[in-house]
Amino acid sequence: MPRRSAQFNESAAKSGDRMAKSITIYGIKNCDTMKKARAWLDRRGVAYDFHDYKTKGIARDKLEGWAKKAGWEMLINRSGLTFKKLPEKDKQGLTEKKAIALMLKQPSMIKRPMLELSGGKLLVGFKPEEYAKVF
Repeated sequence: MPRRSAQFNESAAKSGDRMAKSITIYGIKNCDTMKKARAWLDRRGVAYDFHDYKTKGIARDKLEGWAKKAGWEMLINRSGLTFKKLPEKDKQGLTEKKAIALMLKQPSMIKRPMLELSGGKLLVGFKPEEYAKVF
């Protein structure tokens, strides 16, 4: 099922479609977890916009906002190769400021997917059972 456009979201929302929400999924196109999350949403007809960190980057204020909502520790993909390849000095003594600077420099360090819903709700990572509660 093809991804629906933002224009569809607006018109469907006006007509009362409960699945039509302003949703953006953030991540990296070729990430396996991203593929699973997008397939899950597609199978259920959930309209969304996709923001690829690799091609579009990520704004500091976006990361800072997510850190306030979810905690900066939740945003870091510690199991990914990008984090594992960091020099020990960068991994040690992580603070919110340092972590955000690292994620801005290397967006692959951001946990994927980040699903931002209308109303400010944020889902970090892909857990089908959590998605099912929302959709």
